Amino acid sequence: MALAGPVSGGRLSGLVLGRSVATISTAIQAWSSQSLLSASIPLPAITVIIPGLVSDIWEGILKAVPKKKTSHSKKRHRQLAGKALKDVKAVNQCPGCGKPKRAHTLCPYCVAAHAADIFALAVTTTQILTGSGESSIKVHSTTEDDFPIVQVLNDAHKLGCHHIVTDRETGRNAVSVGFGGEVKVWKYDEGAWKDAGEIKVGPRKKAGEIWAVCLSFDGKFLAGTTHDGRVNVWDLNDTGSREKIREFETKGSFGMSIDMSPDGRFIASGHESGNIYLFSTATSRLLHSLPGLIKAVRAVKFSPGSKLLAAAGDARIISLYDPNSGEQVANLTGHAAWITSLDWSHTGQYILSGSLDGKVKVWDIERRVCVATHGESDKGLWAVMWLPKGETSVGRAKAEKFVTVGSNKAILIYREATGG
Repeated sequence: MALAGPVSGGRLSGLVLGRSVATISTAIQAWSSQSLLSASIPLPAITVIIPGLVSDIWEGILKAVPKKKTSHSKKRHRQLAGKALKDVKAVNQCPGCGKPKRAHTLCPYCVAAHAADIFALAVTTTQILTGSGESSIKVHSTTEDDFPIVQVLNDAHKLGCHHIVTDRETGRNAVSVGFGGEVKVWKYDEGAWKDAGEIKVGPRKKAGEIWAVCLSFDGKFLAGTTHDGRVNVWDLNDTGSREKIREFETKGSFGMSIDMSPDGRFIASGHESGNIYLFSTATSRLLHSLPGLIKAVRAVKFSPGSKLLAAAGDARIISLYDPNSGEQVANLTGHAAWITSLDWSHTGQYILSGSLDGKVKVWDIERRVCVATHGESDKGLWAVMWLPKGETSVGRAKAEKFVTVGSNKAILIYREATGG
């Protein structure tokens, strides 16, 4: 018989596919009586048989089980979620600059104030000056609602700029420090900033020979820290020489921050070691070595009346000191990361702090509490400042505003809810 011998998988499959269900059942019984079960039958031939036998039964079971219905709104939400996921990943071309950007988002190249992180910030009554990892310094006007760029100081610092300061009396004197170690003086004349030369930092000119800087209230003197802890003072009255007139020695730790009191009596410096030194400009001596912070001090700032000194840094604490006695009078806590910048409001009632947690906080000094916290992203802030109020009565009546810059490469301007 043809069925007596072994049946290969190919022959069995052809036989099964060519017969009806009843014929297949008869064939299986015949094979069983002749011990075909002991033959080597490949598994795929059997798996083809089973769906054909139970297809009708399985279909009946499916009809008996009620299906879970999904409302139209849920389906729509799922569709929108899928579309949103595609939008997040989709990349298109910016019509403005032609560079690639994410779909349905503003172009970071067009919106960003700088192409690199913004490290330096200075303000006057009418302008905002910013420096970054790129070579130019940009100047924005604060007299118009859209804060347009009014001037770009091209090739100011080839390796970028990490500090800019302006005098608080006239706002017509500025000094910028670059990552290459150069220190440039700028004068505001006839509606524009002009290069007024460089300051000679000595034969050891290099990055870190002068780091943090500050100007006296009238802009006649410049103080700066060094990588080895010295504090130097230059006389800017003589535009020809601009000689160094003071040099204060400390314990050799990197000078990360510096400020001069508005009344000109004190110079404070914050160092990587956590030390804060307070010097007298009259006697050229160290008055106090202030306690309280054990980590790097990235910001020191005198109050407008020179009655308080605020200091902060990697300890995430803002410490307040009496500069006359050197006594620590208060601690303010609330930031989750290093504090990089401090600034007092023009009345001395509030202090502004910026941190690498991306948050800027406003503190009420009298109550010793944080009264406002702002943060548009988690990218770190490198500098924060209050905008000076206008010289007219209308300008002075306006609400307080402050500006922040940092790793988001943008200039953000806030207005407090109080005021006009």
